[in-house]
Amino acid sequence: MVTVRPHLWFADNNAHEAAAFYAEHVPDSRVRHVLTASDGIPGAEPGEPFIVEFTVCGLEVVGLNAGPHLRLDEAFSFYLLCDGQDEVDHYWDLLISGGGRPGQCGWCTDRFGVSWQVIPKQLEELCGDYTTAANQRAMQAMLQMSKIDVPTLEAAYADQPA
Repeated sequence: MVTVRPHLWFADNNAHEAAAFYAEHVPDSRVRHVLTASDGIPGAEPGEPFIVEFTVCGLEVVGLNAGPHLRLDEAFSFYLLCDGQDEVDHYWDLLISGGGRPGQCGWCTDRFGVSWQVIPKQLEELCGDYTTAANQRAMQAMLQMSKIDVPTLEAAYADQPA
């Protein structure tokens, strides 16, 4: 059977730490299997985690501790769809804690270098298919944000000051 799953290169050898963090804080997430490095693997200490298979919110992922040659960036991100402002606030704060960084338009990067889009379902609802004036106002409001703010989106959609 053919499957597809993301394969993330952790340049700071913290795939296992990242997987454990997600398993603790993101629903339906867990560390499934850890393969340790054997002798002779470049850049890997024998006995240390090398390949980490984990699940993030039901999505199977493979993490590779492979040294500093390549780094994760925003070209790949997890799209974390949240149910309202409270969940957005919770996950945003969690993901940027301990060295993560906020970005624009709902993007942030966690301390492991993984990019996330922390998006409330209201954003999808208010932006719709981007064809109405109300959809476009909500989109323009979102483009001015770092962390998504649902009341501001709703005010823009309704064409009322926030």
